Amino acid sequence: MTSPNRPPEDSFDLEIHDDAIIGKAFLWSLVVFAGLGVLGAGVWLISAGGGEPEEQIIEKRVIPPKPLLADLAVLPDVTFADVTEPAGLTVPHVSGAVGGKLLPETMGGGAAFADLDRDGDQDLLLASGTWWPDSPASGATSSQVFLNDGTGRFTPGGDAWAFGQGVYGTGLACGDFDGDGWVDVFLAALGGDRLYRNSAAGLVDVTASSGVGGPEEAWSTSAAFIDYDGDQDLDLFVPHYVQWSRAKDESLGFTLNGTDRAYGPPKQYEGTHPTLWRNEGDGRFTDVSVEAGMEVFNPATNAAVGKSLAVAPIDLDRDGDLDLIVANDTTANFLYRNQGDGTFVEEGSAAGVAYDSRGMATGAMGIDVGHYRNDAALGIGIGNFANEMTSFYVVESPDGWFTDEAATEGVGAPTRPLLSFGLLLVDYDLDGRLDLFQTNGHLEEDISEVQASQRYAQPAQLFWNAGSGDGATFRIVPSEASGDLARPIVGRGAAAADIDGDGDLDFIVTQPGEVPVLLRNDQAIGHHWLRLELRDPNSANTGAIGAWIEVDAGGVTQRRQVMPTRSYLSQVELPVTFGLGDADAVDEVRVEWPDGALDVVHVDGVDRAIVIDRAELP
Repeated sequence: MTSPNRPPEDSFDLEIHDDAIIGKAFLWSLVVFAGLGVLGAGVWLISAGGGEPEEQIIEKRVIPPKPLLADLAVLPDVTFADVTEPAGLTVPHVSGAVGGKLLPETMGGGAAFADLDRDGDQDLLLASGTWWPDSPASGATSSQVFLNDGTGRFTPGGDAWAFGQGVYGTGLACGDFDGDGWVDVFLAALGGDRLYRNSAAGLVDVTASSGVGGPEEAWSTSAAFIDYDGDQDLDLFVPHYVQWSRAKDESLGFTLNGTDRAYGPPKQYEGTHPTLWRNEGDGRFTDVSVEAGMEVFNPATNAAVGKSLAVAPIDLDRDGDLDLIVANDTTANFLYRNQGDGTFVEEGSAAGVAYDSRGMATGAMGIDVGHYRNDAALGIGIGNFANEMTSFYVVESPDGWFTDEAATEGVGAPTRPLLSFGLLLVDYDLDGRLDLFQTNGHLEEDISEVQASQRYAQPAQLFWNAGSGDGATFRIVPSEASGDLARPIVGRGAAAADIDGDGDLDFIVTQPGEVPVLLRNDQAIGHHWLRLELRDPNSANTGAIGAWIEVDAGGVTQRRQVMPTRSYLSQVELPVTFGLGDADAVDEVRVEWPDGALDVVHVDGVDRAIVIDRAELP
């Protein structure tokens, strides 16, 4: 079957996905807009004279504001403490690196929070790689499960929870694919993925019977359990990175200093297509990628465009089905618009999320999306490569188009020097507004020898959402105000959960070849909060992934989606945390379930975690 995103062989579609061509097309579009006066004085056309214009230099003169440092007098008094060792996390990630400089070694592994044992607290999963077959290093390797005792202390899960033995694991996705009430685990990997069914007895590998292993040559990344077709069970979306092989990597001979071998860029490898697995409801999945429209081709070369590292599933247009925003490394980002009939159309360029404000593709890594102003506006944050500011695409209404407002919203200038991976929109200070957290770290240990401005270990960054008012929305939190969060590490995946039951969100950040860093949120501001977990025992999607929750409190309406897949290779907890600020009561909670049904829920009191069981509602 022909993909809806493949151009006819004898045509050249103007909505193209080649970076150099689309960049030029973007610039020429600015010429047209400038002639119409749409962009006003913000666009300058440097002309060579009359007649037919030669190729010209177009510059959109957007002067970013200086990094806005939040006034320490008004900044929320929140610090983060590194509790990795006392929490019981001592097992390092295995990247396989022993000097061969193979690209997968740089990418790290994901982290996921999920209540695997159904005791009411958030357990931790860590994806790990393994040693290369001819490596001088040896020893058994596996991904890890750590069970939470409810206070933020973790213990290894043991044999019952073992998974990913000898597998080069990358990303994690957790969801109840068989509708039995237990959260199952998908391990994305290099060289064949794995699916584990969960039960009271632990994890069981059901990859073979489910059919989701995928080709052995695939490099899978940030997978997501979603119900894309509205049949009330969880399907599986699996992005893939590049067409990588060790032989090709070693043959290319990358170097930074002209002598020593270095890690190479993804531009030297061919692209890929994501895989969409439809859940058949009997434990088996079917690959529907082609007929669903997952394949996106460069019309100039007929090559696959995707080099996908992360995905944000969200119902962008409020039509009741989930769309997919995919972060691609050095190629155009995708927006798969769900047509409601089991198919998608890729509209990244038309929607404004494919390229940055210069019309260029970026080294896109992690992604998150949310209503960061508590209104109709939606923001998409994407962490990018060094010397590329974090992208922050904003749309004002469901039927609008996105613009990259990173510079004007305050995240542009501070993020430009750093190489970013995990990115989360979370309310770290419980004031009712989504803040922005991102992890950073370079690929090369010796990068400072050839780029004096770069370091291998880099500090994470926290941006406080200052709310409506003059100037940028986000203010970077100074390092002296964030505690151990600002300590330089080689950050990759990031996930958030309330690990100790105190209502605020804690972070974990993974590192390639190292122990992850667990950061406990030690805020003591006195802000109120509400944590809501949805359960729907009458649906195969028992965790209600894809549902929307609205909370009215203190004259503000917050709207959040139940969607654990976010960041980079990682997943946050399933319960949704709402900061309430000074509001000591909740006026109303509304739940829009994945099937479109709406329930209004009365909540007594605040500073509590509540399970909303659909079967128990009136």
